[in-house]
Amino acid sequence: MAKRNYDIVLFGATGFTGELTAEYLARAMSRESFNWAVAGRNADKLARVCRRLESINPDCRGKVGQIVADVGDPASLAAMTAQARVVITTVGPYIHFGEPLVKACVEQGTDYVDLTGEPEFVDNMIHRYGEKARDNKVRIVNSCGFDSIPHDLGVWFTVQELTRDMTRKAAAEQRIQVEGFVRASGTFSGGTWHSAIHAFSRYREFMKEKKAHGKPQGQRDRRRLIRAIPPSLHFHKDLNAWAVPFPTIDPQVVRRSARELDDYGREFSYGHYVQVRKLPKVIAGGAFVSGVFLLSQLKMTRNWLLSFKSQGDGPSRKQIERAWFKVTFKGEMGDRRIKTMVRGGDPGYGETSKMLAESALCLALDRRRLNPVYGVVTPASVMGRPLYERLQSAGIEFRVLELSP
Repeated sequence: MAKRNYDIVLFGATGFTGELTAEYLARAMSRESFNWAVAGRNADKLARVCRRLESINPDCRGKVGQIVADVGDPASLAAMTAQARVVITTVGPYIHFGEPLVKACVEQGTDYVDLTGEPEFVDNMIHRYGEKARDNKVRIVNSCGFDSIPHDLGVWFTVQELTRDMTRKAAAEQRIQVEGFVRASGTFSGGTWHSAIHAFSRYREFMKEKKAHGKPQGQRDRRRLIRAIPPSLHFHKDLNAWAVPFPTIDPQVVRRSARELDDYGREFSYGHYVQVRKLPKVIAGGAFVSGVFLLSQLKMTRNWLLSFKSQGDGPSRKQIERAWFKVTFKGEMGDRRIKTMVRGGDPGYGETSKMLAESALCLALDRRRLNPVYGVVTPASVMGRPLYERLQSAGIEFRVLELSP
């Protein structure tokens, strides 16, 4: 990659999650050397963010660039991406605002990370830009927040521990099954709410597009079987909780990583659930999601739902400090069993901004350790061990709980 002015440019730095990510990068300057800039539509707001960063880390004074750019102005996006080795974007919903920046990054040879949990957006980017990104040796890495790093890296970690004493060739011949069980406490922002409503409203269009797309271009095909475990609601005695099928983007990300990495065996299956202690909560949660889905199908009721939260809304600092997440993974390979855990703080903001920033730092500073994978790709398929080590050092815990002989 040609020399750039900045290792990282953070686009959307004046938004709620963007500012948290900027604060994390400001603190990271105390332990790592990198050049970076904040970017957004409003120069005054960018200057305010920089003053805030200086109060967190005085070393930011005069060292954080400011770039005015707008998703509606392709020339400004081209100018911004041409200056960066990696661009972080927190500007969503991505189905509305994400594509122009992906296009600019692919054309300018700039790596990219986001925090999207929108399957339609990711699927579109794979089919529209995957081949060109591979040709240009660009990494477009979606879902680098709570969607989907704890799950994608958690499954990667589980598979690594399950096959620890095997050669890579031997691991590639195994049949491996992993299930993930999520528990979390926290709240969500207006941006997340808007993204979910728009994703629900476009579900039929997404399924039509997905069917028309067929198999993603360039997907590795080595006669390996990668599949989802059929979802089923059941009570899990070991966890003492109901396992409720959790139809987020996370299982898709995990399976895409499995297709790219031989470590996951010649047959790999994954099931994804949320843990709920009491059956009435299962019923209430299902009714709520079903109701929101139905109301999102009509414009009038969809707008009513969107009015509950503005896109800039977010939780208070105290709410963020109290929140947490834990994902338990259970893996099987032949007669070998493993139970692992990924655990951290607030899933929606504190840890999401950490995961997003560390992903960008990994792409920018750990390039020699990355897997030679390009295109529209997943966190585990590209960053694997370097990102795992970064997240461990940053306080996100990966641990083996049980391992059979």
